[in-house]
Parts: sequence; structure tokens; C-alpha cells
Amino acid sequence: DSGLRFHYVASGERGKPLMLLLHGFPEFWYSWRHQLREFKSEYRVVALDLRGYGETDGPSHRENYSLDSLILDIKDILDALGYSKCVLTGHDWGGMISWLIAICYPEMVTKLIILNFPHPTVFTEYVLQHPSQLIKSAHYFFFQMPWLPEFMLAVHDFKFLKNLFISQASGIGRNGCRLTEEDIEAYLYIFSQPGALTGPINHYRNLFSCLPLKRHEVTTPTLLLWGEKDAFMEVEMAEITRVYVKSYFRLTVLSTASHWLQQDQPDIVNKLIWTFLKEEGQRKRE
Repeated sequence: DSGLRFHYVASGERGKPLMLLLHGFPEFWYSWRHQLREFKSEYRVVALDLRGYGETDGPSHRENYSLDSLILDIKDILDALGYSKCVLTGHDWGGMISWLIAICYPEMVTKLIILNFPHPTVFTEYVLQHPSQLIKSAHYFFFQMPWLPEFMLAVHDFKFLKNLFISQASGIGRNGCRLTEEDIEAYLYIFSQPGALTGPINHYRNLFSCLPLKRHEVTTPTLLLWGEKDAFMEVEMAEITRVYVKSYFRLTVLSTASHWLQQDQPDIVNKLIWTFLKEEGQRKRE
């Protein structure tokens, strides 16, 4: 309905149950490369480039990136793919969108899998009460400024962008599956295109007009995976999230994993997702 052209990468046969993967910031479909390979045996796996990211169309005005628009994008995409429901999986900002879809359109989500993002209400309340998290979320406020965030991310051959993934402070740790030179080049290619940073940052420029939420409860079976070494999100928010899930809820914290969880520890993450999917299926049969 938006008239936008969306780019996605898919694996697995058409007609199998849909697993829809929503990436975070500053990423694109490629962050799910390990999961595209892993789950294609039983699912039609679709990794999307969100509105304004990668090869998906990016409207120029910040007003086109409201949370309502981002939620409706996913609803439209399900229709376009020929599905009415999916296993919805989101990381970081994609996790925020996934939570909101599960809250607003529970009939669309058979199972919800979130990586390193708390329930949105937990996030907004926790940030206001904990200065340490407020500092870690400073980019949310910095991104409200025009043009300067784009400039800072691109300066010195995208040094800041690269450091998010590889630096000791925020990147994947020694025990993780570090990004290769080819992986880094894939990210730089996408975000070095003209105007490629504005769409992703515009997602944040509408955030404060949409929070706090009017509805909170999640009634979908939910798996929350969390890398404890996350430089941007305090792990305490993960446990508090349990309060808002009025269905089966499983939380697993990986003590050595970073914010970039599905890339950092792909084998463990994939195993935990399989366990949740099969465990929930078994629970239904009982």
C-alpha cells in the first residue's frame, strides 16, 4: 500500500511456514546470513531490508518512518508473500518493530523471537530511571539532529560504522564469530551508497512521537535471546520483559556474546531457536 519496493533474500521452499527476519541498525538482510542457511530445511526464510535500508526504497522525509508505517510495511509484506502469519524474528531495531507487531497484530505472529531488545515499554521506563542506560542510548537523541549523524558515521571512510562491529568496546568479542574482511566490505558497500544512511537514521527521528505505547501485552509465545556483553542495552531489561508477555516466555542470556548476537554466536543462537520452535510445538501437542 505504501508504493515502496522492498528487497529481501529468501531461502527454503515456497509454501513452507514463513520465518521473517528483521535486522537492526546499522545492518541489512546480510546480518541473518547464518539463519538463512540454517532454517531453510523447515521454513521459507525471508530476510528483509527494512524501509530505507539497503536495496529497499527509502522515502526522503522523516515523516515516512513512523512506527505505524514500519508496522504496516510488515503486514503488507506478509500479504505480498502470500502468508497470513509467520515466525517473526527481530534483532535490535528489528526487535522493536517485532514487539510492536506482536502487540498490535497478534494473529500475524505464531511465535516471536527477539534478540537483544527488551519490550518497548520496559525500554522507555528503564531509560528514564537508569542514567547508565540513558548514556548507552545516547545515539537515540543524537539521531534527532539533521545531517550531522550521517556525517559522523561516514567520516574517515566509515570508521565509526566499522568500529561498531569490530572494536573492543562494542564489537564481537574474541570468542565470537568475528566479521571477515568480506563481511565488513558488504556493510560498507551498502552504507556508502548516496543517501544510504539517512533512511536508517530516520527510523529513530520519529521514535519519540510514538512512545509511550497505549497497548503493552504480548500474547504470543516468545523467545528472548540476549548477549550479556551488549554495549548498548543493559541485561537487566531482559528479565523485566517477562512481565509483559502473557504467554510462554523463555529467556536465555549468553554471557560472552555481544550486541550482534546472531552473527557473534550463530551456532548457539540457531540451536536455541530450534529448541524453542520444537519445544513450543511439543507443548501445543500436549
